[in-house]
Amino acid sequence: MIYIYNDYGGTHTTSLAAAIHLQILKPPFTSLSKEEILAVPYFNKLSKKDFGTFIFHGTDAEGNSVYTLGRKSQNLVIPSLLNFGILLLKHFKVEERIIFSNTSPTVPISMSLGGFLAKGLKLNRIGVPLLVMGAQKCVDHIHELVENTKRTALTPTHEKIIVLENKQYKI
Repeated sequence: MIYIYNDYGGTHTTSLAAAIHLQILKPPFTSLSKEEILAVPYFNKLSKKDFGTFIFHGTDAEGNSVYTLGRKSQNLVIPSLLNFGILLLKHFKVEERIIFSNTSPTVPISMSLGGFLAKGLKLNRIGVPLLVMGAQKCVDHIHELVENTKRTALTPTHEKIIVLENKQYKI
């Protein structure tokens, strides 16, 4: 399987999701420190030039690839990737299942504001503490999202490409 965690920027909730999926971050998450959050690979480290790039985070315990994607708008990107995936599956007989899991619903307002200040305005002194506070607030939701993504991926279906909107995790 190929897991692709995606959201607007691809550097905050997606990085946390990949770290949880790959067991870099492990429960309980109630005491995650600023240092632990900022040490998550790619957390707050990507820029606008990385939009649309699949970032490989690693291979999980079952041998599945885990990627993240900063997609900006979901309106065109995910449907396009879905159709492209169908094309690849049809013409090249690819057998891997692809799971697109949207982490956007887990983003709290403090993380949105922190991301805008840190990434958009380069005001890290104000933005990074807000990002850390947001990560501490949403990490349990992201953990639930990751576990649901894995369960859904293992659920028998004829669908080779699955798109999870994850609206039930909205903060």
